[in-house]
Amino acid sequence: MAVTSVRFNAKEEKIVKILKKHYNCDASTLIKKSLWELYEDIKDKEIIETFEKCEKGGKTKFITGGHHT
Repeated sequence: MAVTSVRFNAKEEKIVKILKKHYNCDASTLIKKSLWELYEDIKDKEIIETFEKCEKGGKTKFITGGHHT
């Protein structure tokens, strides 16, 4: 397991304290959660870009889900 040291200025430390209290977790968990959120944003963007390329190429289609009563 890697250990990384992070330095925060006073304003950033205040934000970390607020977030730790709000999410009821320690700084390590908070940073890990933030990393996953940022990573998910990148992956979501990749999926959207792939879809948009397919859509521009006329390779997308929509299907109906059937009728609901």
